[in-house]
Amino acid sequence: MVEVVKYGATGRRKCSVARVNITPGTGIISVNKRAFENYFPRETDRINIIEPLTRTNTLGKIDISVSVTGGGSTGQAGAFRLGLSRALSLYDQENRPVLKKALLLRRDSRMKERQKPGQKGARKKFQWVKR
Repeated sequence: MVEVVKYGATGRRKCSVARVNITPGTGIISVNKRAFENYFPRETDRINIIEPLTRTNTLGKIDISVSVTGGGSTGQAGAFRLGLSRALSLYDQENRPVLKKALLLRRDSRMKERQKPGQKGARKKFQWVKR
């Protein structure tokens, strides 16, 4: 029996979490058991996600299976990208310096600022009334 080698990693961005699994294959990408193009219809998100593959010349050489939860499309795309970069660094150690130089292994720590009491939003105040 042939044992399939699987590499997994987790990526996070805003409120999104992506669990990425990669295996050597033909380049099939599935997100939540759906086609990659159907799940991310916006081209900017797709280009953003595929960047680690193009930088490491692994596009079309590995199969990617992703489970994404939480957040919106851009946050999910960012989480997918980070998880994919981490999985690629585990897949081949020679990819790590390339991904690190391109800042693809760095987590974007920006989160939504909380709404404060006595205010309309995080920074926005209620309209001031003089009298």
